[in-house]
Amino acid sequence: MDVFEALYTTRAMRRVKPDPIPAEVQQRILDAAVRAPSAGNTQGWRFLLVDDPEVKSKLGPLYRDALGRLFEGHYKPMRERAEATGDTRTLSVLRSARHLADNFESYPLLLFAFTRNDPSGGSIYPAVWSAQLAARAFGVGSALTSVLGLFHAAETMRILGVPEDKGWQMACMVTFGYPTGRWGVAPRRPAHEVAFRNQWGEPVGFEIPEPLWEP
Repeated sequence: MDVFEALYTTRAMRRVKPDPIPAEVQQRILDAAVRAPSAGNTQGWRFLLVDDPEVKSKLGPLYRDALGRLFEGHYKPMRERAEATGDTRTLSVLRSARHLADNFESYPLLLFAFTRNDPSGGSIYPAVWSAQLAARAFGVGSALTSVLGLFHAAETMRILGVPEDKGWQMACMVTFGYPTGRWGVAPRRPAHEVAFRNQWGEPVGFEIPEPLWEP
């Protein structure tokens, strides 16, 4: 797959089939992850794959509770504003997030990323993104979420058997599965509207009204 196709079409894919992800694809996902840049080459990361229905059944209620808290807290003004104004794009994103929670146990593969001595996430998130790009190359959709870590980190780590005294912190969880929908370029504000040059607020020097890669 062309690298730009992967970059432009890898977006959150939460509506997926329950079909298992082959072991060889899982291998490529993890192998790509550990090739990512690492601060000082310390490689202070650990990755944990979950496909056991029993483990997922313990995590699912925690995830739904966490998302519910988010929807009634941080997301509530955004949701109410979208409902009042008929903002279909925002409402679609919120429905997609709810879909993940409602169908948590049906995702065939979860990846939990843990880090140590990396408070900025500068090493772990490039590794996770490499995993997601590798999945895209095999037609596997993914979605990154950190909501479990926000509300149920300790309980989640106990369920997963993460050592409590080694300094590990849960950075995020990624769901994987074969999408039920089609890949496409996500609509975004043009780069020239969110980028500057040399000084904040100064024009970047060019305009990109349409994506520079097309299917």
